[in-house]
Amino acid sequence: MNVMKMMKQAQELQAKAQKLQAELAAREYTAEAAGGMVKAVATGDGTLVSLKLDPSIVKEGEAEMLEDLIVTAVREAVDKGKGEAQKEMGKLTAGLGLPGF
Repeated sequence: MNVMKMMKQAQELQAKAQKLQAELAAREYTAEAAGGMVKAVATGDGTLVSLKLDPSIVKEGEAEMLEDLIVTAVREAVDKGKGEAQKEMGKLTAGLGLPGF
């Protein structure tokens, strides 16, 4: 394999990887806590898009528990996005032995 061909393939792979990263960052992932009473939606890049609370859990004196449930749902949504990104990037770079992928 000549060097020019290898460089062209590397450039193509880089372009595909950048496109895939942008697509993954734009995807939305949903997670729930407390049996669905707290729902969080985050993008693949970790941005919280929305948060829904069931009115039944918003009671006086339960703010700390509610805060913990929100953090749990948001973390899970962000983790789903990161996991999907790793899986998709792994498919793109499978077998190439590239460091960092």
